[in-house]
Amino acid sequence: MSIKLYYDKGTIVLNTKDKIPSSLARFLKFDPRINAYRGLAMYYFAVISTLRELGITFFDDVFHEIGCVNFEKHSEIKLRSYQREALQNWMNANKRGIIVLPTGAGKTLVGIAAIAELKQSSLVVVPTIELMDQWALRVQKYLSFDVGLYGGGDKELKCITITTYSSAYLNAEIIGNKFKFIIFDEVHHLPSEGYRQIAELSAAPYRMGLTATPEREDDAHKELDLLVGPIVYHGSVKDFAGSYLASFEVKKIYVPLTKDEYVKYKELNRKYEEYFKKRGWVLRSLKDFERFIMKTGNDKEAREALLAWNEARRIALNSYTKIEKLRELLSNHRGDRIIIFTEHNELVKRISDEFLIPIITYKTDENERRAIMDGFRSGIFNVVATSKVLEEGVDVPDANIAIILSGSGSRREFIQRLGRILRPKEGKKAILYEIISSGTKEVRVAKKRSRILGD
Repeated sequence: MSIKLYYDKGTIVLNTKDKIPSSLARFLKFDPRINAYRGLAMYYFAVISTLRELGITFFDDVFHEIGCVNFEKHSEIKLRSYQREALQNWMNANKRGIIVLPTGAGKTLVGIAAIAELKQSSLVVVPTIELMDQWALRVQKYLSFDVGLYGGGDKELKCITITTYSSAYLNAEIIGNKFKFIIFDEVHHLPSEGYRQIAELSAAPYRMGLTATPEREDDAHKELDLLVGPIVYHGSVKDFAGSYLASFEVKKIYVPLTKDEYVKYKELNRKYEEYFKKRGWVLRSLKDFERFIMKTGNDKEAREALLAWNEARRIALNSYTKIEKLRELLSNHRGDRIIIFTEHNELVKRISDEFLIPIITYKTDENERRAIMDGFRSGIFNVVATSKVLEEGVDVPDANIAIILSGSGSRREFIQRLGRILRPKEGKKAILYEIISSGTKEVRVAKKRSRILGD
């Protein structure tokens, strides 16, 4: 009886009860319930490679994929030199790995070129419905394929299918053996505790990650090497600005808090800092802050210190004087295409009420979001405001001004917001404004962001 390798609900099973070599035992463990060896589906490539190296004959019944036709009908895909280099590096790395390119530099086209090169059933995983629609249109344009959509109410699997992280996660066990090639767009989402299962329960031997910012604040990006592969190409904003991307300038504008805001901010900040001084604690990392958060569950003073920190931060990020400076910038840039970024819904709502600007938040439903973005693209209105939604996954080809009223200070957030305005516009320089509350900890965050483009 020959050994069979097959797929079972996100795992691969080798149906033998005989002891296996240690080189295979790295990926497969004996499951006494079925008298066979089982491992996560993501080890499929490693397992079949090892079986072949050991000279073990086996029947491979893992993939039950969607049939592919018409791969030869695709349009010629013209890549820029750096796109060709990125694709070649990925091909040379066993068709596994991550390509880092800034927003507007054509990551999507590299992924489509890889699909055309491999000519295999392909799944593209994206973070938003908007991005799912954009990928579908571009695949149809370049590959002449009728694309399957799996998310946002659609549930159709085809040779090339575009899905969202949420839908892929919920259906990982079902789709894990349907595609031999999987592309993770905005791959920094993948290492989260839930979404990582999309990669773990997929048998796809060929994997590509695309992102402008692979790093995560929680250091979970270190798992990407296992889930997708190593970084095989890294291009930065500085590499392409003025050539393939728009020339840009970052302008920092410091505004004072109002007198009442300043008094309240200082008092709240004092209360927060005294809690740590009293205990001799120093917050040096995100993990230190997470330990502090855990402490608030059973420590009344810790909970009060956290509330003070939150309120002080809210005052600094949402200061009244920022609205007045925004009014000035909007007046100075009449006719420009502007995106306003905030950290909190509270501030973006004030902006909408004050200036009659359409807004997009996590609460905005899909139909309204699409209508707003369509209106922005078509020029019905030139300004849109958002709280932590448009950093990625939205095609905004004509915006040339970004105004950051508040943010987290993370590298990824800053690069993504800058990327929203870097698509080349004839005769227009992109400008990113940061409006910062002077005399607050937001100044320190702004200095941290200043070092990002110097990396």
